[in-house]
Amino acid sequence: MKKFFYVLLSVLLLTSMISTQGIAVEDEGHDVDLWNAVKPLDTTVTFLNTGAHPDDERSDLLAYLSRGLGVKTASLIANRGEGGQNEIGNELGDALGIIRSNEMIEASKITGVKAYHLSEETSDDIYDFGFSKSPEETLEKWGEEVTYERLIRLIRTYQPDIVMPSFRDVPTQHGHHRAITILSLQAFEDAADPTIFPEQIENEGLKPFQSKKLYLPASEEQATTSIEIGDYDPIYGMTYPQLGEESRYMHKSQGMGNDIPAEPRQFHLELVKSVEDMDNDSLFKGVPYDFNEWANELSNEEIVQELQSLQSNLDHIIELYPDREAILPKSQQALKQNRNLLDLVKKSNLEETIKNDLIHKLELKEEQLQEVSYVSSSLDVEQSIDSNVLTQGEETTVNLTLTNNGNKKLHHVNVSLLSPKGWEHQDEVSLKHLKPNESKVVSFDVKVPKDAEHFNPYEESILQSNITFNENGTETTKVLEFDNTVSVLPDVSVNPSPSNLTINTADQPEQVDVTVLVRNYVNGQNEANVSLNLPEGWDSTPSTQKVAFSERFEEKELTFQVDLPENVDEGNFNITALAESNGKLFNETVQTISYEHIKDSYYIYPAKVNGVSFELLKPDHLKIGYVESGFDEIADHLINTGFDVTKLDTADLENGDLSQYDTIVTGIRANLSRDELLQNYDHLMEYVENGGHLVAQYHKPWDNWDPNTSAPYYLEIGQPSIEWRVTDEDADVTMTQPDHKVFNYPNNITDADWDNWVQERGLYFPMNWSNQYETLVSMADPGEEPFDGGILVTDYGEGTYIYTNLVFYRQLNNQVPGGYRIFTNLLYYGHE
Repeated sequence: MKKFFYVLLSVLLLTSMISTQGIAVEDEGHDVDLWNAVKPLDTTVTFLNTGAHPDDERSDLLAYLSRGLGVKTASLIANRGEGGQNEIGNELGDALGIIRSNEMIEASKITGVKAYHLSEETSDDIYDFGFSKSPEETLEKWGEEVTYERLIRLIRTYQPDIVMPSFRDVPTQHGHHRAITILSLQAFEDAADPTIFPEQIENEGLKPFQSKKLYLPASEEQATTSIEIGDYDPIYGMTYPQLGEESRYMHKSQGMGNDIPAEPRQFHLELVKSVEDMDNDSLFKGVPYDFNEWANELSNEEIVQELQSLQSNLDHIIELYPDREAILPKSQQALKQNRNLLDLVKKSNLEETIKNDLIHKLELKEEQLQEVSYVSSSLDVEQSIDSNVLTQGEETTVNLTLTNNGNKKLHHVNVSLLSPKGWEHQDEVSLKHLKPNESKVVSFDVKVPKDAEHFNPYEESILQSNITFNENGTETTKVLEFDNTVSVLPDVSVNPSPSNLTINTADQPEQVDVTVLVRNYVNGQNEANVSLNLPEGWDSTPSTQKVAFSERFEEKELTFQVDLPENVDEGNFNITALAESNGKLFNETVQTISYEHIKDSYYIYPAKVNGVSFELLKPDHLKIGYVESGFDEIADHLINTGFDVTKLDTADLENGDLSQYDTIVTGIRANLSRDELLQNYDHLMEYVENGGHLVAQYHKPWDNWDPNTSAPYYLEIGQPSIEWRVTDEDADVTMTQPDHKVFNYPNNITDADWDNWVQERGLYFPMNWSNQYETLVSMADPGEEPFDGGILVTDYGEGTYIYTNLVFYRQLNNQVPGGYRIFTNLLYYGHE
């Protein structure tokens, strides 16, 4: 039988178009949009997968449940992934969180999953602060009360029959993962307890809710049930795990997604909580699967009959696939029946818990039936707007072109816009009807309020279109998003540079230049007076500059010469860029986030130069070559601190004169992103052998890193990587050779230089290395054995080589003086 399955699977794969990168390709004869709409009519089950970060969703299982069975599925993700790394650009922190949140949205579209986050805004308390080995540390930093309150609210709102955290609470797991698993287990009972966060019930109208079952992912030995999810689906032309990988390709900033074969796959689950005792387990045992099973739970004969009749009609709609013309009237009839049944249940004297649960199921089914009606109507809506970027007080026009691509007339078609309070535009426009192949255009003149809120990347869209039509006496409503983000931005954005400014008190300049990139978002001509808000005793020349624009998105760069007082005090300072325009003051930078795989977004933050002054000794002129990876900005930070840095390109690595550089640095994970580095590694090592100095920053073990050939001598990066890191940024550091040159030239490194580090000490520590290397530091997370491979130093030929997995890129990004001083000493090693 198994052999037959493989043969059949192979034949199906050969005869189908399979997409391995991107959204599934529709097979000839398959109406994917329609199937995505009708399949959920098959069941009333809701499923919630909980995790900590975007990409934590169990995509293969969710694809099977959602697309394969029609189960309403959701992923609840705690934070936005702000603390991770970026494999497609240089955005970090909140900007990276915006990217990953939007990637989660696009990934979820492929698997038919709704994505939710506990984090509500940029720099939210529930923030990805980096890897944590402890759920206690995680909940302390997030705030356990706020995290748990938001989780309980989501469960009471979404009302999942089955909950499954993505990870188990085991010491080898990320502390963020463990924290969400712990809270999910606790919430199984607490969401049903009206004394837990009673304000949600009293003030928000939520109801206590009891999920039926909670599972954990398991090994085959732990499993109480196992599901075959590797089935081939001819609608999508692939298996459900392959469809899951399609969604994972959307997590591009994390380098996710793999091409996988079509083959059987078992998903193993352990039932750990249930409202019923179960001697044998299957995933949906104890959970009413459809309205027929709901009818079995009730004694009210009228409601029982109506539920059975409704399910019969829903099943018939599925059977009519792919006939859109036949499905539309049936879905409208079922929608009317569903609404009547909903009213009947609301007026009934059913037991309160069952009544609330059934009402929720019928409300979900109404949403699903409206989607079926909309898709089967073959109504196509194209939306356009004069500009996706707007400013306060602006007037614009929205055009909607409605086309009936079906073979039947659509009646009572109405169009309206959904917008925030205070926006001005026409009310609903009636088109009466649309004949087959007929198109009609509706235009809305829109005025943005003068006090409209500026764009928030985590709020609902500010403009949506609302389409209704009425067939067989039943109205269907569809809310549509614009193809790209519509946003209200400040009239002007001011972006000062450098973003980080280091004043070296050992060689203090008299002046520094600050440039301000001013960008106009007003539609047409605009003017602004730009200045700098400086620390006391500082002055700029000129003090104010006027800039004029003729069109939206035009940019002008202004330079201010900042005069420093004779002796700048050590410590932190800020310089703020200001622009006065149209009687308003603007002091924010608008960062555009634009990638092809996600909608455009914007990160608006204070227009500040983050400054720090401290002593940094760099006595001799040092010429540095930097091999950028795209994953760090250390080269720019060094340039802004006064170092002579050349960014090496492909030609330099292939045949350039590397001997002109005193030191060459490779960026973090450069082997992954710079193929030419791998191809010309011999050239680089010849530079070292002939007397050069190379500083290599950390790699993951799978970043094209070969322990035998990626360093001068054997160097193996630790695996599993989860164990080979020091996540406590305040972990004690021992300089095992305090008299070593690395700690004494040109800066005298003391214990104070390890203070105020951010996020972590080091990632991907080496686990094995040749005795040719010297070890210089030892550090460990609390209660763990120390790592001593954070800085490895060796001679190679006439030159020197340093490998460091300490996270200097985060320290320089955050203006940590000790990070600058230690990294400077690494650059000067071998030079006196």
